[in-house]
Amino acid sequence: MILTPVMQSFVLHWGEMGNRWGMNRSVAQIHALLYLSHEPISAETIADTLHIARSNVSNSLKELQNWELVSVAQQLGDRRAHFVAKSDIWDILTTIADGRKRREIDPTLTLLRDCATQLSADSSTPCIARQRIENMLEFTTDFSGWYEQMRSLPNRTLFKLMHMGAKIGKLIST
Repeated sequence: MILTPVMQSFVLHWGEMGNRWGMNRSVAQIHALLYLSHEPISAETIADTLHIARSNVSNSLKELQNWELVSVAQQLGDRRAHFVAKSDIWDILTTIADGRKRREIDPTLTLLRDCATQLSADSSTPCIARQRIENMLEFTTDFSGWYEQMRSLPNRTLFKLMHMGAKIGKLIST
């Protein structure tokens, strides 16, 4: 596979952004390459195109599959697995957001609930720490509930909400 200068720039930038979001640079670059491709790509082609070790490609593809951003696509007459990325940007965004919520918000919410339960029998925790844990629990619960409500809306509705931007605040404040 040959990358144009624009494609190279996109793949490199996506790798940098992925690194800033806490994802391995190679994982993000592979995701970018698959996203740009009009057909499924084998792991060997990915390794050759991005000049990444085959073992790194294999591990990265597993991670992308765990995130549900990439799936296997078999090709007739070829025993090798080929890979394809989701191409709908809303689907990518919601998949990433769902994964982050599942991996980050949900465990935090569980911990905060456990802490709140323990606080009821704990007189040694200072009042300010107790209050901050309760505030964090309330905020995280509200955020999680809001996310679930937004997640249940059709993409068209979310798109309209996004374009309304600050107008929503003006409507609510009146």
